[in-house]
Amino acid sequence: MRRRAIDAMLPVYTEFYGNPSGAHRMARAANHLLDDARDVISGALGTEPGRIVFTAGGTEADNLAVRGVVDAVGGVAVCSAIEHHAVLDPVEHLGGRVVAVGPDGRLDLDALAEALDDSVSIVSIMLANNETGIVQPLAEAIEVVRRLAPDAVVHTDAVQALSWLDVAQAAAEADLISISAHKFGGPKGVGALVVGERARLSPLFRGGGQERDRRGGTQNVPGIAAMAAAAEELLADRASALARVAALRDRLADGIRDTVDGVVESGVPERDRSHKTANISHLCFAGVESEALLFLLEERDIMASAASSCASGAQDPSHVLAAMGLDRATAAGSLRLSLGYDTTDADIDAALDVIPAAVAQLRGRR
Repeated sequence: MRRRAIDAMLPVYTEFYGNPSGAHRMARAANHLLDDARDVISGALGTEPGRIVFTAGGTEADNLAVRGVVDAVGGVAVCSAIEHHAVLDPVEHLGGRVVAVGPDGRLDLDALAEALDDSVSIVSIMLANNETGIVQPLAEAIEVVRRLAPDAVVHTDAVQALSWLDVAQAAAEADLISISAHKFGGPKGVGALVVGERARLSPLFRGGGQERDRRGGTQNVPGIAAMAAAAEELLADRASALARVAALRDRLADGIRDTVDGVVESGVPERDRSHKTANISHLCFAGVESEALLFLLEERDIMASAASSCASGAQDPSHVLAAMGLDRATAAGSLRLSLGYDTTDADIDAALDVIPAAVAQLRGRR
């Protein structure tokens, strides 16, 4: 977490701990914090404060978007095959349609067009993939939806994007936008959903009438205040952090590719990473199992993952890589390396010292 976010939480626990739905002075003080946070988050996402629904993270925001729309208006949900499971699982559970992506990890717009008709009520296309960092053609997808399913609303999971993309601009035409605080230096377990004018939602949680009857339950005021503080700091330094972190990411990926044979960098032809967010390097190592590699890296203080960090520790080959057409053997050696606003040159040096040696050790055992 950013220090500023931590500092924003502490007074809420000791001074502003009233229930924001109450009527007394302490309750009003807590509610004022929510209003301030709503102003910050809405500004970051290019919307009005009243459009913000605070949630318990990105997964709830995604579920509220997909399930909320289908519960409210019926119809069919559509999403891409590389969505986070917080979108993919609800769509499949509701009997929806899943759209293919190309080998480059980007949505196939022709396949999207084939999946659309008058029965579709919501289309969910993530802004940037959480495993590969590949940015999706959201604006083009929205044009297709507006033309072929004009009554459908468009949701974008921007959880991975806010630190690295101008979401207010990139998702300007989306009806629903999900974010999660921990992706930009806020606490885990708090997020938000933008609910645009065209979107009709049924709440997942009923009771209490909070968030304009769109999400029942007492708000997590400390977490929301911290999320807003993290967002303010993010917006102030995003441009400089973007260039610095992208350079570190390139040095990491190029350094591994220059020293290790049999490496596939997912969705990156000719080392051109202009279509990716700055923070993710996703590599597949031939002849290596991800689980064994992660164990060796952890022993040497490199904390990485094989797929989504939300997959409960499971090391099954990624559904994202499968959708991109990677064979199971290649996908089984996948490694996701994530950088952040506080990543340093020394961190990259350490990773470049450890990762090639760990791969060589595992290949030697084989």
